[in-house]
Amino acid sequence: MTGRVLVGTCSWTDKALVASGWYPPGSRDAEGRLRHYASRFPVVEVDSTYYALPSARNAGLWAERTPDGFVFDVKAFAPLTGHPVTVGALPPSLRPPGLPGSARLRAGRLPPDVLAELWYLFHEALEPLRAAGRLGAVLFQFPPWFAPDERAYAYLDECRERAGGTIAVEFRHPAWFAAEHLSATAEFLKTRDLPFVAVDMAQGLAGSLPPVTLATSPRLAVVRFHGRSAAWGTGSKEDRFRHVYTPGELSPWVGRVRELARAADEVHVLFNNCCGDSAVRAARTMTELLTGAAPEESAPRAR
Repeated sequence: MTGRVLVGTCSWTDKALVASGWYPPGSRDAEGRLRHYASRFPVVEVDSTYYALPSARNAGLWAERTPDGFVFDVKAFAPLTGHPVTVGALPPSLRPPGLPGSARLRAGRLPPDVLAELWYLFHEALEPLRAAGRLGAVLFQFPPWFAPDERAYAYLDECRERAGGTIAVEFRHPAWFAAEHLSATAEFLKTRDLPFVAVDMAQGLAGSLPPVTLATSPRLAVVRFHGRSAAWGTGSKEDRFRHVYTPGELSPWVGRVRELARAADEVHVLFNNCCGDSAVRAARTMTELLTGAAPEESAPRAR
């Protein structure tokens, strides 16, 4: 491998992880959790920024509490990727009058000036990470209705220009992976130096996406493991992401990750099966597989 491979999880603050006992006594406050996590893994994805705008204060604390070389990937705020947003997640000055905080707004209903301000606030809040050299990529996970067409390609260009840094692109509409679109998808991303996000998930479901890997940027490639629950797209978060990866399930990805590392300076491998400590255990197993260590067979931890 020529590129640096960083393995981690898609959250370090997930309630199920905190409750699992993975964090030792004395490391269970906000600072202790992050310091402990960063002593075990070199990368993490911040997923809370999908649900609410990040703050520069928190970003500064994240930078202070992690060592040199640690990397944060940050998930884009929901309306920036076309997802609906709750009114309460918007800054008070940008909330439409007369609606309860629980009301959900489609991104398309937000006035252009409001959306522009959200872009600005999101970008500015990440400046402490950027200045400290801790910001990896901003993950743009597009919704299942974001299909390949001229408007979608134009919006990808807009995101690249507005984000002001590396963005990684994860598609959820199966058409992006279809034979008639995949080559055009890869070429579009390559010409704009946009990293493609490969995914692992259950196959055979209506919303299943194939485990396609594309090296579309010489700087970065990203792989996200969503688990293999048959409840993907339905039910609670626990139902959708409950999965314990075995070494046998992860082994086929070793060659794919190494191939990406031969094409990109850095590869981020992130586990999103956030149910209990399943993600951190899978990340440990994947690290062992990539380094040639004999992984322990994963098994549910007794509670």
